[in-house]
Amino acid sequence: MTQTVVETVTFELAESATEQELLTRIKSTEAFVRALPGFIFRRLSCGADGRWSDCVVWQDMASATAAAKAFEAQPFVPDLMATMKPGSVQMRHESVAWTMDATHRDAS
Repeated sequence: MTQTVVETVTFELAESATEQELLTRIKSTEAFVRALPGFIFRRLSCGADGRWSDCVVWQDMASATAAAKAFEAQPFVPDLMATMKPGSVQMRHESVAWTMDATHRDAS
């Protein structure tokens, strides 16, 4: 059985960047990410500590790793990375072990 994969990229905003610049540059990646094979869902959030999380759900690990490699080569990457504090970026790929949402209820 193929397991979906969650890619989580966490980072801090660069001192020279604004939240609006980050949002504009993240949104500039939308068409590219949406067209990648295996893409399911993406969400950007920010914690009270100011640390950001870019969460992408992929159909499987092969899709996630291929997407990460393809993403690195895109012309929008330098501008996007300029909004992130150097040394603060961390990326993880994790296989989904269990899920729960509001639309599915256990009938038992």
